[in-house]
Amino acid sequence: MTKLKLYRIGIVIIASIVFSSCKLGRFVVYNFADIKDYKKFPSRSLKTNATKFKFHSVLKGKYPETLKYGGKTVAFDKVLEDNKTVAFLIIKNDTIQYEKYFKGYNQESIIPSFSMAKSITSILIGCAIDDGLIKSIEEPITNYIPELKKNGFEKVTIKHLLQMTSGLKFSESYFNPFGEAASFYYGRNLKREISKLTLKRTPGEKFEYVSGNTQLLGSVLQGALKDKTITQYFQEKLWTPLEMEYDASWSLDKKKEGTEKTFCCINARARDFAKIGRLYLNKGNWNGKQIVSKKWVEESTKMDTTEGSDEGYQYQWWLPSNDGDFMAEGILGQFIYVNPSRNIVIVRMGKNNGKVNWSDLFNLLAKYPQK
Repeated sequence: MTKLKLYRIGIVIIASIVFSSCKLGRFVVYNFADIKDYKKFPSRSLKTNATKFKFHSVLKGKYPETLKYGGKTVAFDKVLEDNKTVAFLIIKNDTIQYEKYFKGYNQESIIPSFSMAKSITSILIGCAIDDGLIKSIEEPITNYIPELKKNGFEKVTIKHLLQMTSGLKFSESYFNPFGEAASFYYGRNLKREISKLTLKRTPGEKFEYVSGNTQLLGSVLQGALKDKTITQYFQEKLWTPLEMEYDASWSLDKKKEGTEKTFCCINARARDFAKIGRLYLNKGNWNGKQIVSKKWVEESTKMDTTEGSDEGYQYQWWLPSNDGDFMAEGILGQFIYVNPSRNIVIVRMGKNNGKVNWSDLFNLLAKYPQK
């Protein structure tokens, strides 16, 4: 047998091993999370309706061409473009004061949320409590995911998941094809992966940001909803009431009877993501209707260091400073930033984070003197 034939046989064997595992095959092909990932996975759709909320018309000249940032004067647009931004909006008093798109993107471009979906999952948990579907965040999650009793999860509460203090054993690395994050992201059976989860420490001892907590929140929510899908509940509680401008979707692990990836993967437009920020800016109220309780919004975004919680993170929302601001954040630099004292919402979407400390820039822009 020639060396060429041996080489070809070897390639076939390797390929068959790799692609025999759907997860590993997806990992090899896609390698890492990408802004086009909404095209790669099956999804459930979210539909807009006839009534659409639109922010007031863009005002010109509210933000300067240059800005003092990082100890020097910089061109604002250039900072955004050079750091892989594809969409950037600044909204104050319901008026878009800055809106720019880069890298071939525009107002109608679909952009995946990545981990900003964690904050939206938290909102839906609040809605489910308001609706009486979930009794309390102090409930053990095994009330809704009974199959985890065998894995010792009886002492893990919904609050532990919300605050990332569950003690879950979970690798957050997307570079390890055999780790949990890759299995959750690329795999085709989230329920099976969840059934394998274990704990590495006592719940309530330490904060550790891992996506498994939010996927478990999704399982809690699905258990509470019973036959209704999470996407259907999202449509009912948020997408329709917030009068979103466009259709959207939530990515699934598989096409048939798929499970929503609640730790990531809501695919929408920048302006509609901004409406999530507006809802929380107004304490859960949308034009006179309370969508989620004010109490839930306040509890979700307050600093708390008890029971192992971290001062910079609460119920799936990041708290970047002591100014009362908060934000949803995704792995490639996707942000919904809210500053209630300044009445400002900022949305930044990108191909990656670039080299900017975005929370510092958002805080600076929020304080920028208006003309």
